[in-house]
Amino acid sequence: MSGPWRRRFAAAAGVAAAALVLVPTAVRWLTNPADQRLVDLDVYRTAGIALMRGEPLYDFLTEPPQLLPFTYPPFSALLSAPLAWMPWPVAQVVMILLIYAALAVSVRYAFRPLLARAGDWSPLVLGVLVALLLCPMPLRDQVRFGQVDLFLVALCVVDCATPRARWPRGLLVGLAMAIKLVPGVFLIYFLVTRRREAAVNALFTAAGATLFTFALLPQDSLRFWFGALLEGDRVGSNYVTANQAVRGFLLRMYWPDPVTVAVWLVVVALLAWTGFRYARRLSLLGASGLLSPANSWSAEQAGIAVTGLVAVIVSPVSWIHHLAWIVLVVGALAGDGRNLRRCSAAAGVWLFYVLTIPWWGTGHIQAAKPLWEQALGRIMQSSYGLGAVTLLFVLGSWLVSEMWRETPTDQRDESRTDASTGTYAP
Repeated sequence: MSGPWRRRFAAAAGVAAAALVLVPTAVRWLTNPADQRLVDLDVYRTAGIALMRGEPLYDFLTEPPQLLPFTYPPFSALLSAPLAWMPWPVAQVVMILLIYAALAVSVRYAFRPLLARAGDWSPLVLGVLVALLLCPMPLRDQVRFGQVDLFLVALCVVDCATPRARWPRGLLVGLAMAIKLVPGVFLIYFLVTRRREAAVNALFTAAGATLFTFALLPQDSLRFWFGALLEGDRVGSNYVTANQAVRGFLLRMYWPDPVTVAVWLVVVALLAWTGFRYARRLSLLGASGLLSPANSWSAEQAGIAVTGLVAVIVSPVSWIHHLAWIVLVVGALAGDGRNLRRCSAAAGVWLFYVLTIPWWGTGHIQAAKPLWEQALGRIMQSSYGLGAVTLLFVLGSWLVSEMWRETPTDQRDESRTDASTGTYAP
């Protein structure tokens, strides 16, 4: 089979492989009971409807039984306006297709070394990877709820990792920040990785979008920034299993509130410091020229993934679907697929988040259970968040060691001499 025909065949096979998972997943959630179907998309679309009708954005609730409020900045409501023009069934299909597109973009960036190694067969490999990466619970929940997390991942990874961007670096991160506050962690990432211009661009883009929205929606903007943003109960109970932030784990210990707050502040400060230190190490190592091209790319992806994981870990509330950064974690670990230990670690992370371990844990926390079983149940209940904490160290320490192991000895010796300056020290 000649090159062009082989690539066409690989593209068709890749689409078919992806469809084997993507289509049944879409059908499953599109045929879910009407009051359980893409409930977060309903929030965005209702915000668009409220905007078009001139109604307050932060006073409405979606239809029973969900009764969900709008919790995003008002700029997000502007982007949701097109959804209001679509019939509800059409909006659901459009949203799922956009989620799949964002997943494909994220996978393409995360697994670039492996796809490059696949050559003409890369479209087939991409299709298989997209299918596999929809399986972990944080990713399949994107379709279940109609969530925007993969859009934010795609915006951030494209902005940070595109070798020669045709836009001012930081622009896409700024847009992501205007949509949702969490990507603001990438301002710190830009600063610690010596990309001050990108940080400035991101900040000005987010500020510009916010001020533009203030001009269009002054009352809603005031209501959000000086009211709704500070109402913690708008996002629902912080104690539930779905909250996988460190604070969620501590809240489920049911300690006195002052103790919980004090422990949380100390822990998140330590984890944030460690995470950004690792992100800096990985990004600078990737840019140093001391690694192979494949490992340089993986190091950059790992730095972006660590930054995203930090955002999930330190936030007061982080739902399971916020862990969409797992796409980048698995891709960074897999690299170009030549290192068996790294591929095994990538497969292990993938499987860990496919299994619904937090929900298994809820079956072991009843008062009638022995104390040791209740303690184990609490750990299982928070396993996705605790797994994210573990991944900071896996990417920032173990993966760095593996990449050094793959570096030729003479190059590795030179890098360790340079590392003594403290620039890329592993």
